[in-house]
Amino acid sequence: MSAAHNPSGRYYAPTGGHPSQRELTTDRAVFTEAYAVLPRGTMRDITTSRLPFWEGTRLWVIARPLSGFAETFSQYIVEVSPGGGSDRPELDPGAEGVLFVVDGRLDLSLEGTSHALAPGGYAFIPPGATWTLHNTSDRAASFHWIRKAYQRIEGIDVPEPFVTNEVDVPGGEMPGTDGAWKTQRFTDPDDVRHDMHVNIVSFEPGGAIPFPETHVMEHGLYVLEGKAVYLLNKDWVEVQEGDFMWLRAFCPQACYAGGPDRFRYLLYKDVNRHAVLSRQFG
Repeated sequence: MSAAHNPSGRYYAPTGGHPSQRELTTDRAVFTEAYAVLPRGTMRDITTSRLPFWEGTRLWVIARPLSGFAETFSQYIVEVSPGGGSDRPELDPGAEGVLFVVDGRLDLSLEGTSHALAPGGYAFIPPGATWTLHNTSDRAASFHWIRKAYQRIEGIDVPEPFVTNEVDVPGGEMPGTDGAWKTQRFTDPDDVRHDMHVNIVSFEPGGAIPFPETHVMEHGLYVLEGKAVYLLNKDWVEVQEGDFMWLRAFCPQACYAGGPDRFRYLLYKDVNRHAVLSRQFG
């Protein structure tokens, strides 16, 4: 079982386990029509799942397509034991994915090229790609796996796979923030081949989103480091490292970073495609 933090102290990873029978049940978990918060304390052994053709592996499913919940993506936190992994990880040929390692080390083979993924390792996997993933180390490893059904467009190529590490991706300062708010973008926002972005957003202590963002993108936010007070629809909610938030499209959002450390989260959003039009009345 992995430690709560990886040795570098850079990211939070869940451990499973169960609290004592003497502990209070009430926590910060909430599920509404506009947003959901899954605090890190909900990620216990009893909430884990397994996947076909994965050995020595368990996962927390923190988002999945569901009426009244995530519509465009799924997100897992996957824990792979030593010797575990898969030669058939993705069974949906139309699914694209992003892997982001938060603890331990993993060996990725992607389109015939081998990659050693350490914490901060990031891989984009286009639909139909050939890949395998294994843990050949002597301790458990954890990673986020974000999946989306790729929306193909005639005349636009599918983006190619790539592997990097977040330490090699500079953060772009948001205008007028003096570096208090930065976003590390792993793909070019103007590259319309991509229909999802998975970025890292960082706030220095005291940094803020100073207006309620209200827009068409659906969001999944996993807090990698720090704590903040986050506006979700009409509610201000305290969140900390290890928590996950889902925001429906057009759900107002803003935040204040609480300190004393940076507040950082892994952010999913759907982008660069027409809204699917209903034919219900056509």
